[in-house]
Amino acid sequence: MAKIIPENKARQGRWGWHGFRILIAALLLVFAAWGIAEIYGVLIKAPTSDEQHVPAPNTTQQAPAG
Repeated sequence: MAKIIPENKARQGRWGWHGFRILIAALLLVFAAWGIAEIYGVLIKAPTSDEQHVPAPNTTQQAPAG
């Protein structure tokens, strides 16, 4: 015979500390991955000393004004 349980008391379970710890750990991992991605993005964007662009001097002669 099936046991009849009221709808307001029928539950799978509660979150408790175990679920809370998992959520906090996931959040910390996301922040760590985000920080690593930000640092990597800055490093690949910044030019190094070997890649600095030096503009070529202007070789066209202009007539003096006057």
